[in-house]
Amino acid sequence: MKQKSGKFDVEQYFLGILDEDDGLSSGIAAIKTLLMVLEKTKFDTVQELHSTIQAAVQSMRNTDKPMTSVVSGSELFSRFITLAKFDDKTMDEVRQIMLSRGKTFLDKLLESRHIVAKQACGFISDGCRILTHARSRTVRDTLILAAKANKRFQVYCTQSFVDKQGEQMQKELKAEGIECTLILDSAVGYVMETVDLVFVGAEGVVESGGIINRVGTFTMAMCAREMKKPFYVLVESFKFTRLYPLNQRDLPDDYKYLKTSLGDISKAHPLVDYTPPVYITLLFTDLGILTPSAVSDELIKLYL
Repeated sequence: MKQKSGKFDVEQYFLGILDEDDGLSSGIAAIKTLLMVLEKTKFDTVQELHSTIQAAVQSMRNTDKPMTSVVSGSELFSRFITLAKFDDKTMDEVRQIMLSRGKTFLDKLLESRHIVAKQACGFISDGCRILTHARSRTVRDTLILAAKANKRFQVYCTQSFVDKQGEQMQKELKAEGIECTLILDSAVGYVMETVDLVFVGAEGVVESGGIINRVGTFTMAMCAREMKKPFYVLVESFKFTRLYPLNQRDLPDDYKYLKTSLGDISKAHPLVDYTPPVYITLLFTDLGILTPSAVSDELIKLYL
């Protein structure tokens, strides 16, 4: 049964945003949904507001969309809109302040991918060969920006089992005139010795500076380290999340598996894996270019 915030169907709205705009991450869609919850629902107390937002987040977690950035984005959104002073304000005034702050927060996040792309673009040189994994919108936009700057380079993209998102990535890059070769996930080791660098996106950045991303990222990172190739992560700061996994088992099950698979995960294929910080060279974010060890400091700034 779908949970609703008042008469507003959170789950349907969230899924509708993602269906209409394939360029949005699930985290941005979650924030847009929470803004609509604020607009559509009246609150008598701030506590009621928090409860409604938590119910909306839970409703989105009941879908089969990637959950890592939904959780982190929603937490940061809630923190940001409640930082204002609400003394001597009516609930209608509080709601308008929160709406205004929420829209400012969203506008800032919508710019973050372009900021990341501009930073990472400087690391692409003429003639270089780049390996990437699955379909990252941030990596895609970075490569397109580099191509528009008249840089010539070659991309290898993994097919990415099980949903073969790499095929879509290849089509999108080829449509922009970028030379892109689709490879099997099992060919990463074979291709790695011929590339100059690795670009991957991330569904989440954890407190240690490691990342949660499409399954196979950890394998690619280990291979890159063994062959001494730089492994770069391109990610927006709203995906920074307060988790500290030590291994693959520490990741929450609803991050790793489809909602429909949670009844029997023994037969399910994981969607994401955890890549420890030791395998990551740099993270390109809208907060700047970070080493993995610097992530914890940025998380403290974001959440305090």
